[in-house]
Amino acid sequence: MTRAARPRIGPLAVSQWSARDRELLRGNLARADRYLSGEPDAPPMPAILGLFARHSTVGAAWLAFSSTLLEQGVLDAHDRELLILRVGHRTSCAYLWTQHAGMAQAAGLTPERIAAVADTGEAHPWSERDRDLLRAADQLVAGHVIDDPTWERLARHFDDRQLLELTFVVGSYVCLAAVLNSVGLQPGPAAQPGPGIDSQPSRPSPPTPTSARTPTSPLAQKEESHATFPEAAGR
Repeated sequence: MTRAARPRIGPLAVSQWSARDRELLRGNLARADRYLSGEPDAPPMPAILGLFARHSTVGAAWLAFSSTLLEQGVLDAHDRELLILRVGHRTSCAYLWTQHAGMAQAAGLTPERIAAVADTGEAHPWSERDRDLLRAADQLVAGHVIDDPTWERLARHFDDRQLLELTFVVGSYVCLAAVLNSVGLQPGPAAQPGPGIDSQPSRPSPPTPTSARTPTSPLAQKEESHATFPEAAGR
């Protein structure tokens, strides 16, 4: 997948935010509000919130939608993060992967299982249920539809609301990955986006061994025959 050769639109410096920008962005996503408090002890502003401040009306709407999926959704956090990581891998989105690797660990995915999300083969002993979640993400990314056999198997484990939410999760994070890849938003300097997902797109790096302690994702080299936020968040 081709990404921006270099950063095109960077985060808006906090010193340049208007009061309206902060007001619009605050109160939509609980985990983002700690950065938006304006208090002296607030943690450093994540790059993605700085990006949203450049178009705070759209950014606020995105945060509100993300809140629905991340904080009010009916999917188990394990399943949601599995889907999002697969999207991050399949879209080669370094920022998305680095943010959600931590969230996936918090949801119960081990570093080994997180690393295995980037494995397009059959080496990891996924349950059939989890394998179908990965397969659904692949199919939505590649062809924008889940095929009948995969849907029928998923319907044995998920009700109609969960199935709808599953497609919204994948679709919305494909949208976010398209934005982040197109503007060239970079993970922080301490982030480890993973072997093959280069944090500096203009200088691709070769794959390196996967660490058992730090979950990373290699760049998808080819599509499978059946197709595969600013937040820190297996069985």
